[in-house]
Amino acid sequence: MLAIVCPGQGAQKPGFLSPWLELPGTREQLAQLSDPAGVDLLRHGTESDADTIRDTAVAQPLLVAAGIIAADALRSEGDDGSEGDHGADGNGGSGAALPGADLLAGHSVGELTAAALAGVLSPTAAMRLVGARSRAMAEAAAAEETGMAAVVGGVREEVLAAIERHGLHPANINSAAQVVAAGSAAGIAALGEDAPAKARVIPLQVAGAFHTPYMASARETLAAFTPELTPADPTVPLISNAGGEAVTSGQRYLDLIVAQVASPVDWEACMATLKRRGVTALIEIAPAGTLTGLAKRELKGVATQNLNTPDDLAAAQALISEHAGKPAAGPEEN
Repeated sequence: MLAIVCPGQGAQKPGFLSPWLELPGTREQLAQLSDPAGVDLLRHGTESDADTIRDTAVAQPLLVAAGIIAADALRSEGDDGSEGDHGADGNGGSGAALPGADLLAGHSVGELTAAALAGVLSPTAAMRLVGARSRAMAEAAAAEETGMAAVVGGVREEVLAAIERHGLHPANINSAAQVVAAGSAAGIAALGEDAPAKARVIPLQVAGAFHTPYMASARETLAAFTPELTPADPTVPLISNAGGEAVTSGQRYLDLIVAQVASPVDWEACMATLKRRGVTALIEIAPAGTLTGLAKRELKGVATQNLNTPDDLAAAQALISEHAGKPAAGPEEN
């Protein structure tokens, strides 16, 4: 049983889209995806420096576009004869669903990538949504000086208590050993000086308290925007950041994406669902490495593969051939 996962903000690196330009049609595809997102994806994905692509309004569209491009290339590598519709009408049922995956999941903005790969949203719709999401989150972040910090190690209860003590929120629950705190810049600094026992506090280079009540205005903006979209039901179950729920309704998934902007991302729960469902292999779509790194620690025995450049396509396709559609490793649960 194969899962394909899509990374969140922070995974981007300068020039990470450059290798994909080796594939025919990628430049044109980036141009088509740039327009609905309102971002020059070709320039930012190949030329812009780290500070430029750290900007939320730039980083998020880049990540979703990269996932769409990598998935299309993976589909072509499988030579199934299908083609994605990059100029779709902005709704669901685009034909962009990714063959081979038994389950799909995305971390934070990666949920929008997963929605496109599962056919819930067309590539055009996904780029419209990520454009609106990234701008709204950037505006909310600019309203007040806030930040985020990873708390690595320690006892979970003590970590959460320390986060609460400093007026912060657990924004990302990434694994048994990592929780990301978010809130006021002063609170982040105080947490760093008052780290829980046996834990390290690592400030993150983001200017915002994402997935917390500080993002309430962004959630409202998205709630007003999404009625313009008509999602289709996913071709395979989507594992939601909201407690690891396995979602089979396109509208339900879209509603959860909206709520997620101001709610915690529970990736630990997502991995628990993948484990319960008996996943035997996992591919992380470009820019890959973060989620497979977590999987190596939390999902022992599950084969992993990063899809970062076209050079990785053959290995990813081999993993699909070996694991996709095969019996689960254990009893399947919801």
